[in-house]
Amino acid sequence: MTEFSLRLYIAGDSTTSRRARQHLARIQDHLKQHKFDVETIDVLAQPQIAEQEKILATPTLAFEHAGRPKRIVGDLSDTSRVIEFLGIQLKDGKA
Repeated sequence: MTEFSLRLYIAGDSTTSRRARQHLARIQDHLKQHKFDVETIDVLAQPQIAEQEKILATPTLAFEHAGRPKRIVGDLSDTSRVIEFLGIQLKDGKA
């Protein structure tokens, strides 16, 4: 069973989208001790999902868990701040 899921909404294969995917991969490396699902959704290829989820800007990272879901808009370049904002505890005790 997964603890949470991360869903990255991007727009095509732009530089910004590629950068967001790279940063998400780095975030995943920091979260290896957790069980979670990751999904990337291209809103240009699947606009109905973007509309249904009310995605207004890309890239957007959606964090879904038992508590309150959260969203981050931007390229996710500050890995530690992203993890801290999401409230995920790392093995070494840091957020």
